[in-house]
Amino acid sequence: MATQFYSKRNLQFLLYEVLDVQSLTEYPYFQDHARETFDMVLDSAEQISEKLLKPLLTEMDRKEPQLVNGRIKIHQGMFPILKKFGEDGWINAGFSYEEGGQQIPSTVLSSAAFIFQAANYSASVFPFLTSGAANLIRSFGSQELKETFTPKMYTGEWQGTMALTEPDAGSSLSDISTTAEPTDSEGVYKIKGQKIYISAGDHDGCDNVIHLMLAKIKGGPLGAKGISLFVVPQKRIKKTGEKEEMGDRNYGEQIGLQTTKIKQQKSNIELQENDVITAGVYHKMGYKGAPIAHLMVGSNDNTFGYLVGEPHKGLTYMFQMMNEARIGVGMNATAIGTAAFYASLEYAKERPQGRVISDKDVTKPQVQIIRHADVKRMLLFQKAVIEGSLALLTQCSMYADLASVTESEEKEHYHLLLDLLTPIAKSYPSEMCCLTTSAAVQILGGAGYTTDFPVEQFYREARIHPIHEGTTGIHGLDLLGRKIIIKNGKSLQLLVAEILKTIEKASSIDLLKPFAQKLQVYLGKTDTITKHLLSLASKDLEIFLSDATLYLELFGIMTISWQWLVQAIKAEEALQAGAIGDDFDFYQGKIFTLRYFYEYELVKIDSLMKRLLSEDNVTVEMETAWF
Repeated sequence: MATQFYSKRNLQFLLYEVLDVQSLTEYPYFQDHARETFDMVLDSAEQISEKLLKPLLTEMDRKEPQLVNGRIKIHQGMFPILKKFGEDGWINAGFSYEEGGQQIPSTVLSSAAFIFQAANYSASVFPFLTSGAANLIRSFGSQELKETFTPKMYTGEWQGTMALTEPDAGSSLSDISTTAEPTDSEGVYKIKGQKIYISAGDHDGCDNVIHLMLAKIKGGPLGAKGISLFVVPQKRIKKTGEKEEMGDRNYGEQIGLQTTKIKQQKSNIELQENDVITAGVYHKMGYKGAPIAHLMVGSNDNTFGYLVGEPHKGLTYMFQMMNEARIGVGMNATAIGTAAFYASLEYAKERPQGRVISDKDVTKPQVQIIRHADVKRMLLFQKAVIEGSLALLTQCSMYADLASVTESEEKEHYHLLLDLLTPIAKSYPSEMCCLTTSAAVQILGGAGYTTDFPVEQFYREARIHPIHEGTTGIHGLDLLGRKIIIKNGKSLQLLVAEILKTIEKASSIDLLKPFAQKLQVYLGKTDTITKHLLSLASKDLEIFLSDATLYLELFGIMTISWQWLVQAIKAEEALQAGAIGDDFDFYQGKIFTLRYFYEYELVKIDSLMKRLLSEDNVTVEMETAWF
């Protein structure tokens, strides 16, 4: 197994040189922190990854979860990991001091999550699913719900999930059929239906699973407008000796205690089943260490759920967690791609094969394959994608932090940028890391196709990311059909302004001026394509959106090109300042990867542009019978 799974140097470059994450400490919410704090968080993530997560990478893949007597059994090595995440406060680290959190910036926490994900993706998902679910409760739930559920979620004793997908409603959430029927108690409903593909939806590494579940209240509006959000625990709480039918009472009345007293009087509290049955566990192509459950809810008419916020606003609330998760999916893909890159890089440096192409003397020793130009191309491809993606993802996290601590117009500015970039930040790494992990397998050749090396696992694990948290097609529709036109295109105007600022700065640096000019040309091409597509919207909506996925691809290339120019500016400034040794190599690597991206990737916009400007609407006109 490869010894390196991510680059600490690159992460520090992005956080401290490119983004200047320390500037966040100028805001009151983050003022207690400094670079020392941030380094401590990242070092701790690395230590946990090295000692607990990475050693289980292969074993968790080989020994996947199993459904035994109605409960999903996970790898026992996860138990101390889950305990560690809870004890060390990772789950609520970004929340306020009042909630027991540490007020750590999202930019730093997402970077720590990246380290966990690169070490062992399956192991990393458990705590951050809980964090997202708890954040929904704390954002939209009543004080009673917060006090009841979040403390044990923060400690990791209770797992959190989001339960959206159903057998007949995947991306089309407006078609969900899970129902919620009011009881005599305000805010308490009987839930009935089924949910599938629920990550960590059941497992024996926790005492309880708290589902943030979408359902439709009977008699409510049709479609998406009728969706509400509920807390549906796998097990509900009762006082010792009380009857099972207590479930339909007010949840706070059931408990009869404030959360602070629950720990003191733990002997007075017990859990009872809430008629949430695990019907199955899915066996996946990758990402095998984390269970994905099929849940039957209310089969015995005894599942109680607790309304979060107002009725019929569930999808609006859930989009908070979904958008956070979408950025997280992009980071997951980037982390897996990063681990694959370093595995193939290490192999390429060690594996002798052939001789330099100009040398035909077979008496000479073979050279390491990293000497071959085609292998360098595959390595540059991986480096360009993963480091460009990580730059975009940390930039998005920075926008999220700034949106949380600024006010008024400035807050809107960062929200709009984040909203626009979310489909790209999710989809570009997801799609491209399927290709970069394939390149890693290719570099190892026959060895890469065996289970003796980890790259085949990374290849399998990468493939889920273009699917979950919204398929690439859904995000294409979201970008072109919604994000580009929202507020009369203000989001796009703000992003273009950011790119133009980067172009202007790079134009003042001799080495980077040609790249700045090239980016400006392609920015103009992107503008031409966008205006052309928008002109179709009022004429034929189906034609307008028929190639939205290709537009998303083009926009992703454009965005990552911008991020590479941002990095190159900092790298060239450091080189001009006299960087030496390892730093010289690091910064030179950045410059050469910029060159690669602009030569091999940015130019793909030309072919995409040709297709997007074409009047041949073959996919719209194709009849189903002709397949």
